[in-house]
Amino acid sequence: QVQLVESGGGLVQPGGSLRLSCAASGSIFRVYAMSWHRQAPEEQRELVAGITSDGRTNYADSVKGRFTISRDNARNTVYLQMNSLKPEDTAVYYCNADVYSSSNGIHNYWGQGTQVTVSS
Repeated sequence: QVQLVESGGGLVQPGGSLRLSCAASGSIFRVYAMSWHRQAPEEQRELVAGITSDGRTNYADSVKGRFTISRDNARNTVYLQMNSLKPEDTAVYYCNADVYSSSNGIHNYWGQGTQVTVSS
C-alpha cells in the first residue's frame, strides 16, 4: 500500500520559517503531481502549492514570495519551505500526490496532516 508521511510541522513565531517534508512509500512505479494543502479550523481545505513531475510549480496568492515547493523524484519526496510565516498560516498542512503503484494503479493519496502553528 502507498503511504504519504509528512513531517516538519510545529510552533513558530511570526516571521519565522519551517520546512515540511512528505515522503511517498510503497510499491511505487512513479509519482506524478504533488501538492500541499492546508485547512484551518472551521475553514475549507485549500491548495497552497503544487509541483508537476517535471518541476512546474503553482502557488496560492496568499503564499507567493514566501513559500517554495520542491521535490526529489529519486526519494519520492516533496518539500514546502515556508518563510516569513504569519499567524494566518496556522493550519493543518496535508500532502497530496498522484501515484502509480503496483498495488492500486494510478490513485490519488493524502497524507495524515501536520500541524503548523504561528504564534508569539
